[in-house]
Amino acid sequence: METGVFMDVVVYSARAYDRQFLNLANAEGRYRLKFLELRLDRHTAAAAAGAFAVCAFVNDTLDAEVLALLQQIGIKLVVLRCAGFNNVDLDAAAKLGIAIGRVPEYSPYAVAEHTVALLLMLNRRLHRAYNRVREGNFALDGLLGFDLHGKTVGVIGTGKIGRCFARIMIGFGCTVLGADPYQDPEALSIGVRYVPLDALLRDSDVVSLHCPLLPATHHLINKETLQLMKPGAVLLNTSRGGVVDTAAVITALKQGRLGGLGIDVYEEESNLFFRDMSDDAIQDDVFARLLTFSNVVVTGHQAFFTQEALTTIAETTIDNIDTFLKEGQPRYVVSR
Repeated sequence: METGVFMDVVVYSARAYDRQFLNLANAEGRYRLKFLELRLDRHTAAAAAGAFAVCAFVNDTLDAEVLALLQQIGIKLVVLRCAGFNNVDLDAAAKLGIAIGRVPEYSPYAVAEHTVALLLMLNRRLHRAYNRVREGNFALDGLLGFDLHGKTVGVIGTGKIGRCFARIMIGFGCTVLGADPYQDPEALSIGVRYVPLDALLRDSDVVSLHCPLLPATHHLINKETLQLMKPGAVLLNTSRGGVVDTAAVITALKQGRLGGLGIDVYEEESNLFFRDMSDDAIQDDVFARLLTFSNVVVTGHQAFFTQEALTTIAETTIDNIDTFLKEGQPRYVVSR
């Protein structure tokens, strides 16, 4: 394929920052980028008519029905501006001849550092302290935390983000346990000790999730695994919402068994995150229940949101398109 034959790319779920960084990456004007705030689903797929590629994000729908609709209007390439691809029916894409590209990494530091921020906020009750001081309340009751130094931190998933988080925790003076089907040499070299999952849950004061959402990891944290955790332990999730059974976590919080929960992802987030809903009533009763706990901190899938990460995401996305036009596949292809 020759560059210039195909030009139009429709960017779904686009926000102002997507425009900014993708336009910078496309500064030479090789592609006509059409930005839509609409989420991609069966109702909005037709908006890509006339383009050869669509650019999608984590909460866009790319199931068999949507992919078939895209193929019917001539879409040959889907570029994901994210690492995860659990929202894509890869088998359907292969049958339809639609290539799928992704951003395999952007900034592990961004996500790892945000995870640490959630932990520090939970432990030292910074969210509560901030609001108190603004109201003129300088009492310390209810703000008691614990030293992270000397504690045991369990990292489930020791890929680049998990390793980065582990390195930071080791810097705090923590013992770090790892659980992963693959024992990474770099993780071992920095002091991570691999143990079975049940041992990690039993021995950790903090458990942090950094694994992909796969059939094997769906609801990895559930009623049974929560029972294995040390009473009062803190649970962190900046991976994918579906790794955690939210209803089971709420029960553990109500029972006082879980000491704190910090999440940047939620299994039903597609109906909530990346939108301003400040004037709307939240219809998700499970999510609303989460917000009632003082030992829960929720951020709206912002762990990736740094200048460095957005620059890499945009540049890799454009590079995936370039490579597809030259070689027939994106540089970072996703396939079964």
